Amino acid sequence: MEVDCQGGIYHNRALDSKSWDKGKEKLAQAILRADKNLMFKKSITSLFSPLLLSPLLAQKVDPTYKQVSYGPHEEMVLNFWKIDSKKPTPLLVHIHGGGWIGGKKNETVGTNQISNGYSYASIDYRLAGKALLPAAVHDAARAIQFLRTKAKAWNFDPTRIAVTGGSAGAASSMWLAYHEDLADPKSKDPVLRESSRVCGAVAMGGQTTLDPFLLERKIGPACIRHPMIWKTVGATSHEQLMKDWDKYKALSLECSPLTHVTKDDPPVWIRYGKPAPVPVVKGDGIHHAGFGRLLKAKCEQVGIPCHISVAENEEPEMNSADFLKYVFQQSVGAQKP
Repeated sequence: MEVDCQGGIYHNRALDSKSWDKGKEKLAQAILRADKNLMFKKSITSLFSPLLLSPLLAQKVDPTYKQVSYGPHEEMVLNFWKIDSKKPTPLLVHIHGGGWIGGKKNETVGTNQISNGYSYASIDYRLAGKALLPAAVHDAARAIQFLRTKAKAWNFDPTRIAVTGGSAGAASSMWLAYHEDLADPKSKDPVLRESSRVCGAVAMGGQTTLDPFLLERKIGPACIRHPMIWKTVGATSHEQLMKDWDKYKALSLECSPLTHVTKDDPPVWIRYGKPAPVPVVKGDGIHHAGFGRLLKAKCEQVGIPCHISVAENEEPEMNSADFLKYVFQQSVGAQKP
């Protein structure tokens, strides 16, 4: 008996009525092996086909304007990707993560990022090793103000600027969405005379408060042990932060997005990639969905939209791409106060 299995087609070349009973078991085993091999090949092809069939996804695009200074410090630089458009486009500004301690801006982007109908920017800012909070969030605000001075030259609509980021970049994005306008009309610096407000934020795994007592109750000790909670405000440990809370309280709460939520703020879309058991004693507590649920509750209290996505739990009314389309459409010609 010879069995030839090719592409899922099984050829019986030597079976007759006398040998069938003897060979049927071997044939069945060969067919089963062939099916498994075929399924494995299909799964591998399915896994890697985007890379094989869509080479454009792997292409990287350099900024239109690179290492542009937006402030007096060497870390205050940004990259900008300008898309071709006859009309001013919306702008999405990316703020990198890293706990306000590390990380860096995007130096290239995929072609898909600049095919969504809006221009794109990515910023660096002062990290806690160079300057403690509120430097990181104030730098993000100045980047928005600086970009508004470039709106005409770079062909984007200054009323349609949204922000996005992961982890600390998400925290900064939410801080910008909720914080009052930092514009100073009397400033001698033309950048600081511009609005720091944005029309929306897309935030992934972001921290909504730096209050260690609230976080210990709502998430657990693994959260407050992370240096983002204590090192960025100048404490030497989470124990020292809590012991000397009166010293750090004002700064910690000022840099917490949750502090600034009011009814006139724009919508925010937030995502957390894991279910959220509590308390978290070990493991990743700094990206816990409890942060988002605290924010959702506050937003519901004041009556503004907060779209939250939590893996295996909450599902938002729209995905992040549709959310951005919505906020950009809603913000046409409407400068935030």
